[in-house]
Amino acid sequence: MTPPHDFIAIGIGPFNLGLACLTEPITELDGLFLDSKPEFDWHSGMLLGSSLLQTPFLADLVTLADPTSPYSFLNYLKETGRLYSFYIRENFYPLRTEYNDYCRWAAGKLSGLRFDHHVTAVTYDEEEGTYLVRAVRPSTGEPVSYRSRRLVLGTGTPPHIPEACRGLEGDAVHSSRYLDHKAALQAKRSITVVGSGQSAAEIYYDLLQDTDSHGYSLTWVTRSPRFFPLEYTKLTLEMTSPEYADYFHSLPSSTRDEVVAAQKNLYKGIDSALINAIFDLLYTKSRGGNRSDLLMTNTEVTHAGHDAGSGIHTLNLRQVEQQRDFTHTTEGLVLATGYRYEVPEFLSPITHRIRWDSSGRFAVRRDYSTDTAGREIYVQNAELHTHGFVAPDLGMAAYRNSCIIRELLGREYYPIERSIAFQDFSAPEGAVRPVEVASA
Repeated sequence: MTPPHDFIAIGIGPFNLGLACLTEPITELDGLFLDSKPEFDWHSGMLLGSSLLQTPFLADLVTLADPTSPYSFLNYLKETGRLYSFYIRENFYPLRTEYNDYCRWAAGKLSGLRFDHHVTAVTYDEEEGTYLVRAVRPSTGEPVSYRSRRLVLGTGTPPHIPEACRGLEGDAVHSSRYLDHKAALQAKRSITVVGSGQSAAEIYYDLLQDTDSHGYSLTWVTRSPRFFPLEYTKLTLEMTSPEYADYFHSLPSSTRDEVVAAQKNLYKGIDSALINAIFDLLYTKSRGGNRSDLLMTNTEVTHAGHDAGSGIHTLNLRQVEQQRDFTHTTEGLVLATGYRYEVPEFLSPITHRIRWDSSGRFAVRRDYSTDTAGREIYVQNAELHTHGFVAPDLGMAAYRNSCIIRELLGREYYPIERSIAFQDFSAPEGAVRPVEVASA
């Protein structure tokens, strides 16, 4: 029988791909990486030509853990003959299409990746002390299975459809599939984008450029009170740090949930340059006097319906601050409503080996493990509620992977920063005074 792998990582997005790059040179670790897709592909439906990554190139797969790694973004540029062009460009933020190409380049160099492997179930063999990962190859239907001592879950966050739009018939499109449906959308007389973040803004701007040539009206509906810019100031960026993760993880669960809810503009905001570009384009188009675009803030969708005969979507909307209800009709509908983590079905046979919180979420330890035994099951980007808004941040991926590798090896392979921030997030130890109670 083939010896079990040291770990199996399920899902090959940027986070587990970074783990593959960082473990490739470690001879003591035998890892296997599985993904159902036929090849690496990162948000292909949103790879608009001019869209930029919202993190600098240093937040690549490896550099913040190992600047000498051959899998760095700079090495990708060198090997593809684009290093000097990138240098002359003087912009730290790669194109999103460029980042996807970089990840595909790195994936092509790694030995442990297995695409075309759809994981169907994970079980645990008590006698062997190993996990059995069962999968099917979608291209052939062939069943395969692998054994491993540990797991790393990196299945990503699937597209989220709000309750008001679930079960909606017709041709509504989630933003994750936008480019596949762009031509069909632009053939309609009206298009509405629903959402509040970067994807909604990019789609709106992309469609706004062509309103004159295609003749459609364009509406953007968001329940946010304004079009929030992504906060990217330097002292705020210190919150993407080990110290802040320590601080956040130490808070009570209910407090963490409140804090995350108040921090959406730290990781779900819109690039300020894009906001300005949208305004400038609206200004330019307004000179013609025939405005067919609408921007609706403070407005939530309470119900959505579709008439097959006319092809019209009818949205029941509510202006939240005014508490006023009204309707809006549109032929094309884009739901830029984000992504939300869902526990994979394949974990059902081993739920008893996983730590859960009172809300049915992974109870993730500070070291990113979430199993009852400890040091067996790790998560990537499933710990927003335990580690804070840095969970989906590409800039902290190399740090998290360094921590996971430390746990897999039992020693620190890549130096892990413990203190990088100028600010203190907690009250100083030894300076906390007990609350004085007034005497009667």
